[in-house]
Amino acid sequence: MPKFSTLDKINRVALFFTLMLFLMLSGCTNYDPVPVGKCSEVVKHAKKVLGSMAPDYKSLMADCKAATDSERGCVMAATKKGALAQCM
Repeated sequence: MPKFSTLDKINRVALFFTLMLFLMLSGCTNYDPVPVGKCSEVVKHAKKVLGSMAPDYKSLMADCKAATDSERGCVMAATKKGALAQCM
């Protein structure tokens, strides 16, 4: 009888790749912190990325002030709408 069945090997490989994917994704979630005092820059960048889909300035500013430094850093690092949507 073999030490590991084919199903065990498949499960081990799937677990390995799942762990690697998790590590790669978690490595991409650390952004340079942006202080609340730079919210005007963050809002300007968010409006540029969102284009015509951007909410009004007042609601973006309120969201920025309520966000964490890391979330504001995420917004500043975003270059596409999808990346921006994942920030908050």
